[in-house]
Amino acid sequence: MRTALVIGTGLIGTSAALALASRGVTVHLADHDPQQARTAAALGAGTDEAPEGPVDLCVVAVPPAHVAASLADVMRRGVARGYLDVASVKGGPRRELEELGLDLTSYIGTHPMSGRERSGPLAATADLFEGRPWVLTPTRDTDTEVLNLALELVALCRAVPVVMDADAHDRAVALVSHMPHLVSSMVAARLENAEESAVRLCGQGIRDVTRIAASEPGMWIDILSANPGPVADLLSALSADLDETVRALRSLQSSDDAKRREGADGVETMLRRGNTGQSRVPGKHGSAPATYEIVAVLISDQPGELARIFADAGAAGVNVEDVRIEHATGQQAGFVQLMVQPAAAPQLAAALRERGWAMRQ
Repeated sequence: MRTALVIGTGLIGTSAALALASRGVTVHLADHDPQQARTAAALGAGTDEAPEGPVDLCVVAVPPAHVAASLADVMRRGVARGYLDVASVKGGPRRELEELGLDLTSYIGTHPMSGRERSGPLAATADLFEGRPWVLTPTRDTDTEVLNLALELVALCRAVPVVMDADAHDRAVALVSHMPHLVSSMVAARLENAEESAVRLCGQGIRDVTRIAASEPGMWIDILSANPGPVADLLSALSADLDETVRALRSLQSSDDAKRREGADGVETMLRRGNTGQSRVPGKHGSAPATYEIVAVLISDQPGELARIFADAGAAGVNVEDVRIEHATGQQAGFVQLMVQPAAAPQLAAALRERGWAMRQ
């Protein structure tokens, strides 16, 4: 691939353009907002000048509701050898293109499974997709050259290709992305009118559950409007579990021993089902989940502190597999939770103590 046209210079489009440009591809940028395309160009994602002729690949990175219209426009104008979109739903756009009577041999639907709470070109990074799944939904009609261009794009973005049926993809993202976002928003909404004294007690648990609720509502309306059925089905099943859990908790309030035991059993069943489901979430780099030991280090909210602790961990010869930060309420400090292989935890803790770090027992 030597040339590409990216239409839509938001988070995903600009991140893909940055990755391509950094690996030598000539990238042309277009957006309904010319200023946004100029911003992406200024970041090094390419040029906002139109290509002089057909490019190798056209990447359509617009909201799901506009994917079919945008693709139909560029396909009819013949701006590229191959076309793909990166929308978070796949079945609907393809059916819309079929209804428009377009030849879909030069098109493939794709979806990079990566994102951030922030949107727009200023939130984009060239490494946004590194190590992340990138779903491809070819059909029997998809031209081999177009599939190869899509695979080259995924490789240049250093993502991991995953081939799926379009409708199966939409059911899958409803489960692992769309439904969780709504549930996160529902939990966060409980904080809207909560007393300030309660909100000040927020710890890492509530931060983890509500993190994605900070995303832009307008973007999510577009996403959910394109995949409402599967999400509604999942929420209906979740609602049944919620009703059952509420009944179990009410039984725990009973003065009757038998009802309390029944309630405890009901709650335990739900918690154990949660354990089982969580254990199926893939671990690092998509591998089987791993159990890490946590080394918790007290850290002040000062510039350079995180860099120093990572440097000290590296000097100790320990690889940090994952990291979380637990902020202390009302203090300019917190705990950094360094997740390492269990055998390496004592070594890391000892080395950090020697370097003056305070550890949480």
